[in-house]
Order: sequence, then structure tokens, then C-alpha cells
Amino acid sequence: MEVLVIGAGPYGLAVAAAARRRGLSVHVVGEPMSFWRKNMPARMLLRSGPDWHLDAAGEHTYQAFIEDRHVDPIPIDTFIEYADWFAQREGIEVDRRRVERLDASLTAHFDDGSSISADRVVAAPGIASFAVTPAVVAERLAPGQWSHTVSTVDFAALRGQRVLIVGGRQSAFEWAALLAEEGAERVHVVHRHDTPEFTESDWSFVGELLAETRRTRGWFRSLPRPEQQAIAERFWQVGRLQLEPWLAPRIARDNVLLHPRTEIAELSGNGALSARLSDGSRIEADHLLLATGYRPDMRRVSYLPDIELADGWPVLDPDFQTSIPGLYIPGFPSTRSFGPFFGFVAGATTTATIIGDALSRD
Repeated sequence: MEVLVIGAGPYGLAVAAAARRRGLSVHVVGEPMSFWRKNMPARMLLRSGPDWHLDAAGEHTYQAFIEDRHVDPIPIDTFIEYADWFAQREGIEVDRRRVERLDASLTAHFDDGSSISADRVVAAPGIASFAVTPAVVAERLAPGQWSHTVSTVDFAALRGQRVLIVGGRQSAFEWAALLAEEGAERVHVVHRHDTPEFTESDWSFVGELLAETRRTRGWFRSLPRPEQQAIAERFWQVGRLQLEPWLAPRIARDNVLLHPRTEIAELSGNGALSARLSDGSRIEADHLLLATGYRPDMRRVSYLPDIELADGWPVLDPDFQTSIPGLYIPGFPSTRSFGPFFGFVAGATTTATIIGDALSRD
């Protein structure tokens, strides 16, 4: 086998298609769009535009899938349908076995006892295992008193409950809207920065950053640190200090309370869940929901062999290759080396181009 792709999310599918177009034999294992199907609420809406897609060749794009339909914002189910359509059009069949171990020799061992040896492996594990959990939450609260958005996608158990959400990202406010709409008694959102502006996001600047990444090998990593930080701050501005306008009316409800510029100062789970905020106010709740995002730590990807890491992040060369020759890691774990735009679907086609070219050179 020339190329084994572990993971069938956007990055895995995009790279698999690019490799196949270069005439390489490709085997894809995993559950198609698993994180999107299992770890995102069914009624979730996407922030991305119709120009974010999976086909580096520009043929089987999202816009080609929806044709003349106007779908804005994009429901998650629609994008999953697009990914399925893309895989079918590209002739990608996904082997649903689970990889239990990948040797440094690039032999993958499956849960059914079988194995596959490959010349090159692309490991695209997604982000489910990278959820950030503040230590104080696990220490102070019982397991049933808290959860992370990664595992909270069915809100039936929280109907009639008082929910305290910690976090200021898109997920914090969208989960607040969904919880309120699903019948939560009250939803508090505690976040350290100002309440974001609800205005249409302009992601147009991402296109030029991705184009520069394709033009100049190792471009982002070669930038002076202040320039890298400036790019990250721009993503912070658009991605965190601005949220989509369609969210505003959904959280403008009597049972949704926002607590900007605050954080939890004290937390107790003895009896009722109680939190004292940094402004001195106190919140009594039935459940704490962490919308604290994700941070790559490749030690949590149980099947990976030992690779060189930097504070949990994979050390990658300009082709996304790890310290083990022939093993590549795209997607969210690559953002430290390639820039924050590779944590979004927008980076999938650029990644597929770079890795596809590297695979065809080797």
C-alpha cells in the first residue's frame, strides 16, 4: 500500500483525494466525518462560507454540490452531506476498522487483529481527544456535574436545568442558544473578554495567507514572531471577538445571562453546584458546561508511535511530515507550524496540495 490515511474527516478526505489524483494507491480508515456527526449538535450552523471545501483540484467543491441553492448559514447536516458526496465523487471508500497501533515502520494494526503496511501514512485524528478541561473542574466537581461541549450534543438531559457555560468562543454562545431553545431553565455564559460583536465575519484575508503558504515552502514558520502573533490576533478578532449576526436574537432571551469580563474565582460541587465569579457575584447551577476549546496533545492519540513533540504539538517539516519519515499529520495539530488558518476547513485544500506533492515526490 502506497498511502494509508487514518481519519476520514475533512483533512483526511481532502488529502486522500489529492493523493489519488496523483495516481497513488490510497487506503482510508476511520469513520467518515465522525467528529461532525458525533460531537456537534444536529442543529448547529457553520461560520464558514460556501468557498470552503475539500477539493484541491477545484472540481468537487461545496458550491458544485449545492448548485444553485442558497444555503446561508450552512447547517452542519448539509456540509456532512457534501463530504459524503465528495468522497463518492472522488471514489474514496472508507474502511471503518479502528487503528489500535501504528508502528514506526508504518504498519497499522487494527481492532480486528489484522494489519496493513504502508509506504507513507497520513494521520488526521481530528480534535475530539484534545478538549481542554481546567484542572479545578475535574478536582472540585463530580463527573455528572460537568461536561465539555465535545460530548454535549444532546440537550434532553439539561431541559429544566440551570446551566453555567464557561468560555467565550462561538461554541459557548451557540450552545447557550441551543440549550435555551431546548428548554433549559437558565443559561449563564461566563467569559473573560467583552461580549463579542454580532456581525458578519469577513474571512477574505484567509485566502491570501493560504496562497502564500502554497507559494512559499515553510512560509509561516519563517515569519518573525511578531508577524506570526499579528496573524493570530487577526484570527482572534474575527473568530472570537466577532460572532455571527444570526446568533444575536437567539441569545437575547430572558433565560440567557451573559457575564463578560469575568471568570470563576471559586467553584464548589458539594451539594448544589456553586460558582463565585471574579466580580463577586455568585451563580447556583445544576450543570457546568465547558466551552473551553481544544489544544493539541499528540500523546492523547493512542495509536501514534513516538514522534518528536514540542509541548504536545507535533514537530513538522514544511510538508507536514513528522520526525518519523513518511508519517504526516495535517489539520488542527499543524497550526503551530503552519498558522491558525489550518484549524479550519479552509486549510484542507492547501494541506492536500502540499502533502499530495510530497507524497508524489517520495
